[in-house]
Amino acid sequence: MGSIKKLITASVAFSVFGLGTAIAITPNKLVSGRLPAYTGTATTDYLTDGYLTNWKSSNAKEIALNVGEGPTKLRINWESYGDCAWATNFTSGCGHTGVALSNFKILTSANSTDGTDGDWEEAATITNNPVMARGVDIDFAGKSWFKFVSNGDVGQILEIEAFDMSNGGTDTWFFMGTSISQMGIKQQDTDSTTAQLIHARFPEYTPAMLRGGIGCINSTEVVEHLKEYLEYAGNVKFWTIEMGTNDAWGGGDWNLATYKKNMQTIIDSAKAHGITPIIARIIATDSAKAGWQVNPAFLEAVDKLTEDNNLPKGPDFYTYFKKHPEQLASDGVHPNGDKKGGQAMHHLWAEALAPLYAAGDTANSSSADSVDSTITDRGDSTIADRGDSTIAEDRTGANKSSHILHFHPPRIYTQGRNIAVENVSDDIVDISIVSATGRVFAQKIPCQQTKQAQFINIPTGKYIILLRDKTKQVISSAVLSIY
Repeated sequence: MGSIKKLITASVAFSVFGLGTAIAITPNKLVSGRLPAYTGTATTDYLTDGYLTNWKSSNAKEIALNVGEGPTKLRINWESYGDCAWATNFTSGCGHTGVALSNFKILTSANSTDGTDGDWEEAATITNNPVMARGVDIDFAGKSWFKFVSNGDVGQILEIEAFDMSNGGTDTWFFMGTSISQMGIKQQDTDSTTAQLIHARFPEYTPAMLRGGIGCINSTEVVEHLKEYLEYAGNVKFWTIEMGTNDAWGGGDWNLATYKKNMQTIIDSAKAHGITPIIARIIATDSAKAGWQVNPAFLEAVDKLTEDNNLPKGPDFYTYFKKHPEQLASDGVHPNGDKKGGQAMHHLWAEALAPLYAAGDTANSSSADSVDSTITDRGDSTIADRGDSTIAEDRTGANKSSHILHFHPPRIYTQGRNIAVENVSDDIVDISIVSATGRVFAQKIPCQQTKQAQFINIPTGKYIILLRDKTKQVISSAVLSIY
């Protein structure tokens, strides 16, 4: 565009980086991390260590944790091992094995000292559970301990997590997928899970993450088992969906119409239950090894489903693995754990979900209020997608001065490999550039005289710009790329 300046005026009604609908994530603090798990006369540290691929498991019939007083409600997640598939009988294409934690009670206590003594009350009873990862909400007011008491074979329990849901937390996730997710999200080693990467970047959040990949499953079989998906993973706020490799197998488009119909059914069912679905673009194959590549029509279908249903954008597994075929296995289809294929999937999910967290928690704000922002495109600059969550002047004319702030949003843009932040308000005392891996790449205090900050010679990549106030709350943010 040369020296021509284009003025773009955007009205953002609590939208998150270009989305048309408001998505607010309310934190639910992890309260069980690294606490000892009492299994009768012994204790373990691996059931609460957060390392979901350490493969240390427990088959104890009683497992107790003391998370302390404070929470009035808890979300308790558990993960079992098996062959890493979420369910063993949802697909006919592969045989899956594993014993789920099927029949047990969750008890709570206010006065136990070791997980066995004291008075205990029944908080939940689970019967005939068939899946290997699940979450249950319980009342916890006045309590400090909870424990699992099983009647039968408990299988191999990998991890137990408890989250404080007292404030109605919505940071809850189910990762639906095929063998791509079964392997990449659960089986293969990673430096950090998606939840850990989000927490590293946004410390106030500790996502409650359930992994639900099933080898060989396709979208038709998911629809056939939607009742079970909703029964066992319907009490979360988000479904991240990796689906399509088996539908698109072979490179043709013969199954395209069925795939689109099935995915729309999944989206509609999720939304009807208050769940926001987020769909990943189908992973690319290494066509030299696999002998085929995903038909572009399937990628277009994912993009259109996302746009038509006003969904957050998921990770682009296709483009990434097309550029990094070395991170695919010898079959040219699945991620290779030794080459960090699974690790890449966790990082790509974290990068895709980060804008939802960068926007901050707006759960207590009215989505009818909006921000009018003016962003100037300066020559060769790239304008960042925006996610301001500050309330501007009320358009209805009603007097809401108790919570309305007349806010002039900052301008955030790139010029070449430099990032400029201008029109910074006095409230902003910290500007951070966070890389896609969650590392704080650069940090500055804005100049009080010029109301701006500049970051010079930033490496190629995608970044989140966070502007925080004195309380460390994010009051403005943006996502942009350096090319």
